[in-house]
Amino acid sequence: MVMTTDVHVRDLRYFLTVAEELHFTRAAERLYVSQPALSKQVRALERQLGVTLFRRDPSGVSLTAAGGALLPHARRVLDAWREGAAAVAAARAAERGTLVVGMSTSPGRGGLLPAVRSRFSAACPEAVPRLRQVSWEDPTAGLANGHADVAFVWLPLPDPERYEWTVVAEEPRLVALPEDHPLASRPGIDFADLLDEPFLALPGSAGVLRGHWLALDARGGREPRVGAEVAGTEETYEALVAGLGVCLVAAGNAPLITLGGVVTRPVRGLAPSRYALAWRRQDAHSPLVRAYAEACRTATGGRGPTAG
Repeated sequence: MVMTTDVHVRDLRYFLTVAEELHFTRAAERLYVSQPALSKQVRALERQLGVTLFRRDPSGVSLTAAGGALLPHARRVLDAWREGAAAVAAARAAERGTLVVGMSTSPGRGGLLPAVRSRFSAACPEAVPRLRQVSWEDPTAGLANGHADVAFVWLPLPDPERYEWTVVAEEPRLVALPEDHPLASRPGIDFADLLDEPFLALPGSAGVLRGHWLALDARGGREPRVGAEVAGTEETYEALVAGLGVCLVAAGNAPLITLGGVVTRPVRGLAPSRYALAWRRQDAHSPLVRAYAEACRTATGGRGPTAG
């Protein structure tokens, strides 16, 4: 006997319900169909399979040997189908949800945000990206405490093994200083000439990122002089104008602080800074996170993801 393979999930559900109830009328009530329609569908399934699944006699309904053999397989198929349907529903709900995008400073950089948003919206038209501004006290821009789903951050990240990221931009670190500073007249400055300058520093909670913007990697073990701590762009500008110190800034962020009284100059002897879109490793399979990361990769030329 050759068994046909185009049995519908509905047919298996009807079979399983009758097998559980061993009563066509009660099974029909559970399925919200008429008893004649259910009986007709079960007989059609029996014809497809070429076997009798139920004995029908005045004393009631019972499974045949063939019905008993089919029963555990029908349960597994229906369980798998329910799991698949639930996964699809979850993915659909995610696509219709909100994606929170954290940032500590505006990405700017040639219209990056609009470019990413247009690609993300094309991939997930029912999803809503929501921007969340985060203080520089949190170097993960909301990822660590769960307030953001993805975030534009500066590398390095604390606890990098918790995250994955795709690099958005690699930019030289410039020095920002008051326009009347003695070094401001130079077209470029050696970092060695800045070692004794007071620096503006991120809050201590910024951890390794504070060290990056103090250029600990280029100081040869010498401790930096910290003139003030700053936790935002406005604070940085005011501290620079007040002469509390100088600070390093990525080239793409220079326009945010080169207002009246502040200039930036190239610095020799420093590795570049890296700006990235990051997400928690545990969320790497989220449909919205994946779609936003892919939109970001496409908009910035396709740099691959990097794990911590």
